Parts: sequence; C-alpha cells; structure tokens
Amino acid sequence: MTTEQQVPVPAAPWTDPARDIDERVEALLGQLTVREKAAQLGSYWPRPQEESGDGDVAPMQSAFEDGRQELARTAAEGLGHLTRVFGSAPVSPATGVQQLRTLQQYVVDHQRLGIPAIAHEECLTGFTALGATCYPAAIAWGASFEPDLVETMARRIGSDMKAVGVHQGLSPVLDVVRDYRWGRVEETMGEDPFLTGSLGVGYVRGLQSGGVIATLKHFAGYAASRAGRNHAPVSIGPRELEDVILVPFEMAVRLGGVESVMNSYADLDGEPPAASYRMLTGILRDRWGFDGTVVSDYWAVSFLESMHHVAATREEAGVLSLSAGMDVELPETSAFFGLADAVADGTLSEKVLDTAVRRVLRHKVSLGLLDPDWAIAPRGAADVQLDSDGNRRLARTMAERSIVLVRNENDTLPLVDRPRRIGVIGPSAVQARTYLGCYTFPNHVLSRYEEHGAGIELVTLLDALRAELPAATVRHAHGVDFTDPDVSGVPEALEVVRDSDLVVLTIGDLAGLFGRGTSGEGCDVVDLALPGAQSHLVDAVLTEAADRNVPVVLVLITGRPYAVGEFVDRTAAIVQAFMPGEEGGSAIAGVLSGRVNPSGKLPVSLPALRGGQPGTYLGPPLAIDNDGVSNLDPQPAYAFGHGLSYTSFAVEDLEISTDSIAADGTVRVSATVRNTGDRSGAEVVQLYLSDPVAQIVRPTRWLSGFAKVDLKPSAAARVTFELHADRTSFTGLTGTRIVEPGEFGVAVGTASDTLPLTGRFRIDGAVREVGEGRVLETPTTVVAQAR
Repeated sequence: MTTEQQVPVPAAPWTDPARDIDERVEALLGQLTVREKAAQLGSYWPRPQEESGDGDVAPMQSAFEDGRQELARTAAEGLGHLTRVFGSAPVSPATGVQQLRTLQQYVVDHQRLGIPAIAHEECLTGFTALGATCYPAAIAWGASFEPDLVETMARRIGSDMKAVGVHQGLSPVLDVVRDYRWGRVEETMGEDPFLTGSLGVGYVRGLQSGGVIATLKHFAGYAASRAGRNHAPVSIGPRELEDVILVPFEMAVRLGGVESVMNSYADLDGEPPAASYRMLTGILRDRWGFDGTVVSDYWAVSFLESMHHVAATREEAGVLSLSAGMDVELPETSAFFGLADAVADGTLSEKVLDTAVRRVLRHKVSLGLLDPDWAIAPRGAADVQLDSDGNRRLARTMAERSIVLVRNENDTLPLVDRPRRIGVIGPSAVQARTYLGCYTFPNHVLSRYEEHGAGIELVTLLDALRAELPAATVRHAHGVDFTDPDVSGVPEALEVVRDSDLVVLTIGDLAGLFGRGTSGEGCDVVDLALPGAQSHLVDAVLTEAADRNVPVVLVLITGRPYAVGEFVDRTAAIVQAFMPGEEGGSAIAGVLSGRVNPSGKLPVSLPALRGGQPGTYLGPPLAIDNDGVSNLDPQPAYAFGHGLSYTSFAVEDLEISTDSIAADGTVRVSATVRNTGDRSGAEVVQLYLSDPVAQIVRPTRWLSGFAKVDLKPSAAARVTFELHADRTSFTGLTGTRIVEPGEFGVAVGTASDTLPLTGRFRIDGAVREVGEGRVLETPTTVVAQAR
C-alpha cells in the first residue's frame, strides 16, 4: 500500500512579503474582474441608526440617507475603505475593535480573493474616538511654532490608531487662513504658508512613523472662500494659488512624503477640485511626483452632480472624478457604483480604472493587509489605553507651549505670590469643552450624547486656578453664555468685580458643527465680534473695573482671532489660548499663576476691527498700509508672530554672509538671541524677507525662517538660517515661477512687526526660471554660546 505525497499549494504571489510591492500589486490586479476593481475604490460607513439631520458630522449627511446601500451591496465584490468605525458614535475602544473585526471579517469572507479594507478615521486633534486624548486644536500648533513637538504628538496619535486596527488618518489640514470669519480657522495652523507647511510636514512624518497613512486636506483653496463662508466659491488668482495656497501641500508632498491627499469642496474659479485633472493629476502627480491615493472629501464626488452641476448624473460624476485623478470615494460608495458599467459601455477606459486600483492596492500591500500573518485587529487592541499618562503629559506640554501672552501692562501677570481676592467671570471658566476643537470626540460626537459626558477627564479653568493659587479667594460669575443673548447674569458679574482685587475675564468659543457652535465646520460668522453677548459682558466688566481701579486680565479661549481693538487699552493683560485641548484648563491656569512661562506666538493677527478686516499679514501694500485713502485702518491690534514672556529677550548681532548671491545661490543669515531676564523661557526668532521692487506686487514681508529657542537667564544662542535664492521666488508676469535679480530686505526679530535687525543682500545675474523641485525649506541651526 502506497501513500500519495501531499504537494503544497503555492501561495498567491500578492500574499508573499518577500516579493517587491509592485510585483505583488500587479499580480493581484491581474486577477481582479472589472467589478472587483471598481469595488476597491468604494467605501462603507456603518452610521449609527439614530442619526438625524441635527446630528450630521459631515456636510449634507442626512441628504444621503435615502438610497444608501448596506454592506452586503457595497462590499459584494470587495471594498476599499471602512469609514469611522470608532468615530461615529460613543463606542468603547473594545466595542470599536469588535465592530471593526466583524466588518473586516465580512469583507474578507465575501470577496473572492479575501482582500481586507483600509479603515480610516479623523485625527485632527487626536484620534477622534471615545476616551482618546484631545490634543490642542491645529491653530494652537501654529501658536507653538514647534514642528518637532507636532511630530511627536502625531506619532503618538498614529501609534494609538494603529494599535486598534486603523490604517489611515484624515489629517492634517493645510489650508492657509485668508478670512478669519471662516468657521474652520481652528483646524488650520494659521495664516502663513511656510509656518503651516513646516508644521504640516512634522505632522505627516509623525503620523506615518506611527504606522498610519496621513491625508492632506483640503486640496486646495478651501479656506479662501468668499466672505469666509463654508462651501462658498473661491475666486483667487493663479499667483495666490501658487505662492500661498499650494505651498504647504507641496512641502508635505516633497518633504514629508505624505501618502494620501483629500480634495477640497471648493468651486475654485469655477473648477471643482474633485473633477480637476489640472489639480489632482497635473499639479499633484505630474509636477510634484505624488504617488499615493487621492480620497474624496465626504460625498464630494456626488456633489459634482448635486451641488456644482458639472455632471448630469451621479454616475457621470463618478467617471468625471476618477478620470481627473480621484482614487477612492468616501465616506460611502455612491457615484462610483457606476464605474464598472462605464467601462463596459466604453465611457471609461479600463486603464484609468486600473491606475486608481493600483494605488489603493499598493497601500493595502504596504500596510501588510495582504500578508499571511495579517490580523484583523492587532493583539491586545481591545485593551489599548487611548488617553495614557504619556499622552496627557504631551497634551499638557503642547497646551503650555502654545498659549500666547498678548499684553501685560505693569507686570500684572503672573499672579504667583499675590494672595488676593480674584474674580473669575465668563462662561469659558467653567465649560471645559471650550478648550476642545470641533473635531475632538466630545464636541464632534458626544455633544449629541450628553449622557456620556466628555469621555475623558477635563479640568475647568476655575478649578485649576483655585488649585494654582490656594491662598487666594476665587469667586466666579457666569455672566453670559456662549450664544444665548440673555444678559441677566451681568449684574452678578459686576458684583464680583466690586468684591475683587483683580478680575480674570474668560471669553471664548464653544466648537460645534454646522451652526451648532461658535467655531468649527459650518460655523462661519458675519463679523469678528465676540460670540453671543460676550462683547456686552466684556464692556460692562471693563467699565465697572475702571471705575473701581480693578485690573482685568482678558483670557480669550477661541478657535479664531476676534476683534479686540476696542478693549485693548482697557485691559491690564490679555492671554490668548487657541483651544488648548484636554489639559487646557490647567495650562491656562499655569500661565496666569506663573508656573508656566508663556512662549506661544500668534499664528494669526488679532484684528482691531470687528468687520471689514482686509486680510492677513501676508498682504501687499494696498492691504497693509493706511495712507489716508480709506477711513478704515487695516492695521491689526496685534500682529502675526507676536507674543510676550515673563522674561525678556534681546535679538542682536545680525550677520549676512555675503552682499550678493547668484540666482541659484545661498546666503546665511545669523543672529544671537539672549535671555536678558531673570527666569528661563523660550523665544521664537523669526526671519522675514521683503522685495522692495519686483515685476509684480509682492507681500510687504513674508516669514522665511523661524526657530524656537529655550534659554536660561543670561544664556544666549546663535541662530543661523541657510536661505536659498528659491525662497525669494514667485510667480512672475508670464505665469512661471522665477527668481528675479535685485535687492532683498532681511529682517530678524520676535514678531512680524518687531524686527530690530535689518539688512540687505542682492541677487545678481539674469532672471532664473525655477523648475519643479525648488527649495522649500530654510535649514536652521541653533548653537548655544558660552556665557
């Protein structure tokens, strides 16, 4: 009797980790039918059943409820993405892991070749999930001026997401602020493209080193909408697009190696980016060399038919978007359901379909989803601590490093060693959600499920201040709410003023969605007056305090800059905290008490006027100067880059390495920063350039380099910026990027309007056309000097 020897079945080549990624992708692509290919470009969102229009977390979410397909239909031939399994409803990490496991198992079991889906989540202020750390909002990252700190935060976010089985995060937002009235200012890193790009590169590197794909958004022009209205048309010229809007995206692609990009909802001079071959292929891929996936902002593909009207049907919108360079439709398959039929009838080339599928499969292979040992949920996923002690310490550091001391007359602050009667007035002192951005889980989701609380520990500013100053008597009056016009609580607030030696007046935003907050997505404003009746409260308190000679510290806890010009001269001090996160209450109290020496800088100007603000600091002379041609003074109350400290600094000894460079040369700009005070602190040394005479109108100055330097008393450091000629380049009269010979101004200081060191250098030779791959960064070295 003989026994037949078993011959092992060779593994499919796409499951072999020893093979090259492209080889694995091509092997799998060759096995897929057209319908299976199309399915890899779709997505499924397990939305909570109880949702209504009042609970939308994406634009027009409820409008897409009718006709949406269940998982059995969506994943019949496979699936590209699973949408927000953790981030749509208050589910514990353990429950979320189990739901993700169930969904992934279904996708694998019902697809002929067992290809898992990519799970994506929001992560702008941390992983948007129940119980996850709520870091400061992105506008606070801008105030920190610390790319390395942002990178550390993003690495932690990525590690937490990966630990529970998430593969892709929809962050960072690289929109450059153009109008402060826009509700999503809090999601940006400010009004300067170089600062935004530098911090964005840090975020991308951090998240992806944590094992999660980063997704840039919103590409491009979203924040430049008319009148600051969400989803409004964008009518900017090609120079503003190239020289301001696109800069952070190009930096994140070229320097950060980002693996995904999300389109903007905008109508960009009549061209929706979701249907723009010029944007998604010409600029992003052909010019910049981006080789990752483009994913649609939620329902943006269908919007081509329903909102922009550049497609007659939803199916036509799908073909139009895919042909432009879109790869994945989020959050649910809708318009892309027609792709396979479009290939069958010749409307869509299968080669175009293959190109997108190839990119998605490459991500799946790179993420290990096709490896033999892939696990639907990583080991120990259900027990992951999403708000660990380490996370909270980092959140506290980020908050403390981002708070801006705007004004401090007569050294009113800090309050340490001054036991007194302190009146704390205003809604932000006792509502901890004011410290959190729109895309934190408590504001984004739990605001509709009040029975769940915040899901994390939050300490109010009032409680934190009492802990910081135990010898003081601290009394609170609410005064007014964030949006309610009722002012019946103001008399109580004035009584507190009369019974106090000093008043801390807390004013702020409460983030929400689509009008359910004062800041956040769809929470745009008519002007820059403080929300609700808060301006009335401020005026009343300042008037009463002036009559009784009581100093007032105005604490702004906001997601956008508000007009403070009418209040400035009546305050003793102003502190600006841009939604400082879950540790924000303690961080602000630490700044007020003096435990923390503030080091934040304004990433946006604080306007003087409520309405008619002319734009950001990055403007030409007509937007910045006031030569009597208008009764409106465009100057802000406080300029971009401004921020004080409890110590003092001197910036001195400017050195420019050469008087002139070639049109492709480099000049070194050096200065010494010295701590001239009596306590340790950090100063941001800022380098600005100006172009006095050019062939087009240039900004009066632009940030070209920065370095945050920590110094002990009497210590000094030498900061050197390596400035390439490309950093002077701009889009010239012919529409091409050039370096133009001539004289350039150099200014170094501590704010865009505090620049004690000035000098010049020349660029010699002929006009140089700058090709793709230009120098985008300014390498900076900081060397401590011997005392």
